[in-house]
Amino acid sequence: MGCWMSTPQDSGGSRRIPANIGEVSVYVPGLRIPKPVDFSQHLGNHLSRNLVERLSALRTRIVIMAGQEAPTITRTKRKSATQHGGSTLADLQQALEDYLPMLLGLVRDGTQLQQKVLFVWINQEDEAEETVMSNAWYEVLSVLHLMAMLSLSQANLLLLPRISADGHQAKLSEDHRRVSIDVFLKAAGYLDCAIHHVLPEFPAEVRSQHPVDLAEGVLQALCLQSLGLAADVQLGLAIDSAKATLAVKRRLACEMVKYWQQAHDNLLNLPLTNGWAEKHQLYVNWKYAEAKAAAYYYHGMILDEGNTEKSHGMAVAALQAADEYLKESKSLLEAFNATPPLSRNPPLWGTAKFLSEKVPKDTSSKVRINHDLYSQEKLTETAPQLPDFALALKPDDYELPEVDKCWNHNDANGGEMIAAQRKNGRR
Repeated sequence: MGCWMSTPQDSGGSRRIPANIGEVSVYVPGLRIPKPVDFSQHLGNHLSRNLVERLSALRTRIVIMAGQEAPTITRTKRKSATQHGGSTLADLQQALEDYLPMLLGLVRDGTQLQQKVLFVWINQEDEAEETVMSNAWYEVLSVLHLMAMLSLSQANLLLLPRISADGHQAKLSEDHRRVSIDVFLKAAGYLDCAIHHVLPEFPAEVRSQHPVDLAEGVLQALCLQSLGLAADVQLGLAIDSAKATLAVKRRLACEMVKYWQQAHDNLLNLPLTNGWAEKHQLYVNWKYAEAKAAAYYYHGMILDEGNTEKSHGMAVAALQAADEYLKESKSLLEAFNATPPLSRNPPLWGTAKFLSEKVPKDTSSKVRINHDLYSQEKLTETAPQLPDFALALKPDDYELPEVDKCWNHNDANGGEMIAAQRKNGRR
């Protein structure tokens, strides 16, 4: 299971990092980009020409599409296709889904082909420019990662407010928000499959050689932040609903805190040192702080409904904590946007818009009222503990597809026989 790294210096610096990625509602860490592979060189003596050509065609399609998509993956203004027939997100996603059943023929039980091909992918969050690994499971892992990142990119496009027909106000439709929840859960499903069904196929020593963007901690963080973003959209919908109670909103906000806290914890102690990786960390820290601002705000508002001096004091402390976390989130957001590749904020919507308008105003009002009612010494100074709710959202159940039926043909099963026959034919 050979693996080696090449750095930007010795690979010619082929990694593409744009200077500016435009408006970001959902941050998409740098894509993993495949480089061409010569299947005929590695498999020509083991598989029929038909199988080799089909593998090559499917992967070459992905290489071309990914090369087209990568420089503009998070741009806000995109055509459905370029004038020259370039790929769209949906095209690339379909190409990956078409490739997986063929690829899995290289890793099915008993095959001797798993380590025959050298798969090359450009890394984005790792300091190394690219990773080469002679293990087909590495290819499967990279494909699932790319499928998840394309889903996050789709969600980003769905959640960027558009100028209304009258041209005066940027709006985000409720339909787009609801669809984005499904997309987030789909992304989480790809990542959950990668973590629980693909990573275990690698020995520990091989896992340690993976680029950091395929490290288990990063994959876990991406899965959790997908769930956190889905909960964020749910909270925004609840905020807009007259039927949603404070208790419902507090529960959603507290669940958001747990998702983002776990995402944050999974990124700790990982060597995330380049531009993409630093921006990824800042994004998680920003959303974590914003989630805490929401949770403390709703917790404070519920506590303030109590009729005791203690509950009012805890409410003040919770609202003050919400205000501080909101200020922290705004500071982290500024740092996130200023970290290359540069980005900017779309018009505020949902949870962020509500918090920016309500937290400073309500905190100031409740603090003033309660200070008038009680002495400063009697008010709680430490923020109360947030309620602990079980997490409701789960990743979609995604299973690797069945191996393509063409692998069951006689010419596929007889790989070693083909090699022997060709060897005898040369005598």
